[in-house]
Amino acid sequence: MEKIKVLIADEYPVFREGLCRFLEDEEDLEVVAKATDGEETVRLAKELKPDVAIIDIAMPKLNGIEAARQIKAACPTVAIVIVSAYSYDSYILSSLRAGVAGYLMKNAPVCEFISAIRSVHTGGSVLVLKASSKILQRLSAEKKIEERNFDELQPRELEVLKQAAKGKSNKEIASELHISERTVQAHLINIFKKFRANSRTKAVLHALKEGWLTLDDLP
Repeated sequence: MEKIKVLIADEYPVFREGLCRFLEDEEDLEVVAKATDGEETVRLAKELKPDVAIIDIAMPKLNGIEAARQIKAACPTVAIVIVSAYSYDSYILSSLRAGVAGYLMKNAPVCEFISAIRSVHTGGSVLVLKASSKILQRLSAEKKIEERNFDELQPRELEVLKQAAKGKSNKEIASELHISERTVQAHLINIFKKFRANSRTKAVLHALKEGWLTLDDLP
């Protein structure tokens, strides 16, 4: 029987080695590599071309979502499952947009990881159950949202918010977008009103939760 080749990528040895030990007990699974950061994950995936890659979302040097995006671009046949301690909509949406086949919580039972590996290897997908319906609805509506220019946020407001999320001052945002500081301030006030927020931090957090911003928009 040909085994499913698996790459495990996680900064922390407890999770990485623990999962590896359980997977190696399965007759149809073989752990071919283990990585401790995002750059190493991409390199090993390109070199070894595993069937499935289990990648933690929070990794040094390169986050799991960007690592997944680079792997899928170079090796489209690799099925990727992102793991995280959080089930934020923005994390799951960003992962799916990067081309992953699954998203699991890190505290999921080992049997779920084993089942997920077998499922994505045969073309299936795996999502955090409580988020599945909501996420699928968001994805199906994504085109319509884009056509409505995000409905709640105007395009320029979104541009300002993305710059603010990177920690830039009003002056820096104005320079980047070629508008006046007064215009930047006006856009931020409108954003705060729409999100019922009283600070940039709260506005950015709300935007992350609702999917207006993704991890890629953060510094």
